[in-house]
Amino acid sequence: MSDRKAHQWAGAAALLAAAGIGYRVWSKWSGAADPERVGYAPLDALKPLAPDLGPELWPELWIVDGTIVAGGLVMPIRMTVVRLADGTLWVHSPTALEPALGRALDGLGPVRHLIAPNQLHYWWLGDWRRAYPEATRYGPPGNWRRALRHGVELDRTLDERAEAAWAGEIDQLIVAGRLVSEAVFFHRPSRTLILADLIENFEPGRIASGVMRWRVRLGGCADPDGGMPRDMRLSFLGRRKALRRAVRHMIEWRPDQVILAHGRWYRTGGVAELRRAFRWLGPL
Repeated sequence: MSDRKAHQWAGAAALLAAAGIGYRVWSKWSGAADPERVGYAPLDALKPLAPDLGPELWPELWIVDGTIVAGGLVMPIRMTVVRLADGTLWVHSPTALEPALGRALDGLGPVRHLIAPNQLHYWWLGDWRRAYPEATRYGPPGNWRRALRHGVELDRTLDERAEAAWAGEIDQLIVAGRLVSEAVFFHRPSRTLILADLIENFEPGRIASGVMRWRVRLGGCADPDGGMPRDMRLSFLGRRKALRRAVRHMIEWRPDQVILAHGRWYRTGGVAELRRAFRWLGPL
């Protein structure tokens, strides 16, 4: 082998070694090395809410905990599944569609409704539509150009009236921001409010990166005092009164529990948690 080729091979080997070391460092720093510490094990599995709601309600409501990489860091993410009266499945904020999860869902009923609750929660929608081509994709009004660039399109735009497919079972509300709007849902049988990013409640002990723990505390979304992230509040500049009305609407639903997409969710005291999380808006 010539000296030139030897140097090339040595350089390639050094780059591969550096990449391997870099990946191991990133994996430990970001939380990717231990996703069950970051997320809420078991991951990517249906969890019926029987312990909280009673056995008579368990066939109707499930959550699925997973993880997502955002900004180079791993964070928990959660979807909610409701089986409607007609036996079809309503899926809020779909997470990664692992094969075992798909088989478990198929055992519950046909997936027919896929909900992107805001312009940030659409990443796996395309995978779900390919797996369930008969499902309809829904989202709130707003700018979906970023999703379109990733090949994700909506079939229907949600408004203040519940869709006929779930009217009487799930109420809905559109919380309209300048940059991000979120569709909020209330599952009547279980008295459960279902949110995405209006409240985030990250547990610092589940965050691998010290930088991220600092960002979460600074952003106002660290457990036990989770709330609307401060950067998301910018979307509601000049719309404070409308946001306050929306929160009051949620309070009037009198939810017993509040499911969040990120972090520890609230199994009890839903109304009190809403008042606490949005106290920055003034009296509610």
